[in-house]
Amino acid sequence: MILQTDATLLKAMADAAEAAFPAECCGLIIGRGKGQLVRVTRLVPATNLLAETGDRFELDPAVRLKVERDLRETGTKDRIIGHYHSHTDGTADPSATDRAMAFEPDLAWIIVGVVDGQAVQTLAHRLDEKHGNFRPVQIRTPKPIVKNSACAEPSLSA
Repeated sequence: MILQTDATLLKAMADAAEAAFPAECCGLIIGRGKGQLVRVTRLVPATNLLAETGDRFELDPAVRLKVERDLRETGTKDRIIGHYHSHTDGTADPSATDRAMAFEPDLAWIIVGVVDGQAVQTLAHRLDEKHGNFRPVQIRTPKPIVKNSACAEPSLSA
């Protein structure tokens, strides 16, 4: 799986992680596509029901149920493709708790590592059920198209 997203959505996750510090943030990742390339279309922030612990997260299931219902009712091609959360120890690798709580191998996990309230790393992962661990997922941000005036066609004027 390759996740394609724009930089503004990556920044939104980092901003949420910094705002939640010293607790972990969490939310759902909505997107479309099947197979190797999946495009992130939006994020849905969610309440962390374990925010008081500081180093754990539990996404509010009411948020997930509402998003799933809304997606079904609108008939969009979008679907939940993963979730994001932060780690307050600066690592963006899945923790032992993440491994123990993971059960949906089709979903991506984006983790934002935060140190002293500053997001320092963002990595994506996917559960490998066969081996009981996570494997890396590439995050791709498309380059914006910039028009170069030197390459523009000359205008014809009479």
